[in-house]
Amino acid sequence: MQNLHNSNAHLQELDARHHLHPFTHAPSLAKRGARVISKAEGVYLWDVEGNQFLDAMAGLWCVNVGYGRQEILEAVSAQMQQLPYYNTFFQTTHPPVVELSAKVAELTPEGLNRVFFCSSGSEANDTVLRMVRHYWASVGKPAKHIVISRENAYHGSTMAGASLGGMKPMHKQGGLPIGGIEHIMQPHWFLHSDELSEEEVGRKAAQALEDKIVEVGAENVAAFIGEPVQGAGGVIVPPSNYWSLIQDVCNKYNILLVADEVICGFGRTGSWFGSNTFDIKPDLMAIAKGLSSGYLPIGGVVVSDKVAEGLDAGGDFNHGYTYSGHPACAAAALANIEIIQKDKIIEKVAATTAPYLQKKLAEFATHPNVGQVRGVGMLGALQLVPGKKGKSQKFFEKADETGVRCREHCLDNGLVMRAVDDAMILSPPLVITEAEIDELCEKALKSIDQTFS
Repeated sequence: MQNLHNSNAHLQELDARHHLHPFTHAPSLAKRGARVISKAEGVYLWDVEGNQFLDAMAGLWCVNVGYGRQEILEAVSAQMQQLPYYNTFFQTTHPPVVELSAKVAELTPEGLNRVFFCSSGSEANDTVLRMVRHYWASVGKPAKHIVISRENAYHGSTMAGASLGGMKPMHKQGGLPIGGIEHIMQPHWFLHSDELSEEEVGRKAAQALEDKIVEVGAENVAAFIGEPVQGAGGVIVPPSNYWSLIQDVCNKYNILLVADEVICGFGRTGSWFGSNTFDIKPDLMAIAKGLSSGYLPIGGVVVSDKVAEGLDAGGDFNHGYTYSGHPACAAAALANIEIIQKDKIIEKVAATTAPYLQKKLAEFATHPNVGQVRGVGMLGALQLVPGKKGKSQKFFEKADETGVRCREHCLDNGLVMRAVDDAMILSPPLVITEAEIDELCEKALKSIDQTFS
C-alpha cells in the first residue's frame, strides 16, 4: 500500500480505470492523467510529486478558513468518539445539530430562525424547490408552484438543482429542466456594456422578472431564486440597483425570495452573507460550502419565520436525508464558525485583505487582453478578450478555449484558478495574506501573458 500511495502513475491508472469524475470527459482525463493532490496547508496544495500550488479557488469556493485547522479536526474526532452518527427523524435530535441550528439563526439576517439540514448545496436547492411549493400549498395556494431563476445561474447538479440553474449544457443531459421552472436574463453588464449603462442593465434584468411573472401569472409563481453574486456563472457581480429592484418586484407580486448563499455565505463577500452585502431580505437561504469550510459535507436551508409557520400549518414535511444534521458534520461546522468568529476573519477580510485583493485585481484592467475586472470581497474575475477596440473584440470565436489554455498555464505556474467562458475566476481562502495575494496576482499575470504570447 505504501508503494501505491507513492506512485503517481499507479494512482492515475487506478483513477482512470475506476473513478468517474464530476463535470469531466473521462477519456480525455484518462489520456493525460488526473493531478493527484496529496496534502494541503493554509492556502497551498501539494501533489504526490511534490509540486506546490496556491489554491486561489479555496477548493470549490469552500475552504474559507484554510487547510489544516486542527480545531476542526479535534472537534470532529471528539464527536466521532461520542456519537459518530444518529438521524434526526422520528422525534430525535442531538447536541451538535441543536447548537448549530441556534448558531446559524444567530448569524443569518433578521427573521431567519429555522434551519433544515442536508449534505450539500445541491441538496439544499432541491429542498428549496419542494419547500416553497409545500409552503404555498400549506397556506391554501397550491397553484403557486413556478420558480423563476436566471440564465447562466448555477444551483447544483441534482435534477432539481440543475433545473433551477440556467446552464444550457447541463439542461442537454438528463431531460432538464423539469417542469415549473422559468429562466430570465442574468444581470451581466459585460454582455450589454456597449449599449447600456450598468444601472440600465440592473433595471432591465429586474424588469425581466416582472415581465415573466405577468406572463405566467402571479397566482402561479412561488419564488424567485438567485445567488447574490453568480459564482460558477463567472463571478457576475450585479449592478448596484439590481437587488433592491428585485426585492420590490417580489414584494409587489407576493412571491418568495430565495437567496442561494452556497458560495457567498460565511464571509465570502466580506459580510457573513451576500444578503448582508447587497441588503437582500430573503425568505429562504440555501447554505453549504463555507458552513464547514469543506472539512465535512453539510448544507441547509434557513427559512423565515413566515415560511416556517406556513410549513408547520401543512403538517409533516415529507422530505429529508439520512445525513440531515449529521453529528460529526455539525461539529465541524460549529468549530469552523468558532474559528471565523474568534480570529475575526470576516472583519479582517472586510477591512484589509478584500480591499487589497480588489485593488490588485483592478490593476489588470490595463492589460490588453483583459476586457473587464469583476469582484467583491474574496471573489474576482478577469474577463479575457482578444482586444479592446470594439464589440467584435470582446469575445473569442471559440468560447472557453482561451480560458482553458490560461488555466493550464496557471497550473504550470503553481496557481489554481478556474476558467468560465474565458473569464479567469478566483475565490481564495478568506485567510489569505497580502503577501499571498501578491503571489497570486503575479502568477495570474504571468499566466495571462503566456496565454497570449
